[in-house]
Amino acid sequence: MEMWTSERDRRPRAEEPAAELGIVTLGGDPAGVSLGGERRWLNVYGPGGYSWRPTAGDKVLVLKAGAEGEIPCILGTAQDGDGLKPGEVRLSGGESWVRLGQRLELGGELYLNGSSLYDVIRDIVSELLR
Repeated sequence: MEMWTSERDRRPRAEEPAAELGIVTLGGDPAGVSLGGERRWLNVYGPGGYSWRPTAGDKVLVLKAGAEGEIPCILGTAQDGDGLKPGEVRLSGGESWVRLGQRLELGGELYLNGSSLYDVIRDIVSELLR
């Protein structure tokens, strides 16, 4: 019996890659991701000060942490750099976006301290006309 055990220990393990691309099946944090089989309860990580929740259908990078890759986590999503020039940045979420380049562009509804930008400007103009 000992010989069988020692033989088994010498066989090379089928190594999984340390990181893989997957498709989000359950959005949020934790999330579910398809990596040739669905994995659930993956934590989502990002740079300090940045919070993000993946949406079902997003293509994401999954890092397999732990001594044997037993702790998968989501590091980020595949980028859509369409229309960006070198050095430009676009932040987007839902239907809103911010683009930083030669100029600052904003898309979506704009709010300032909980009030729509339209209302804020209307109130300022109203004050100036009194």
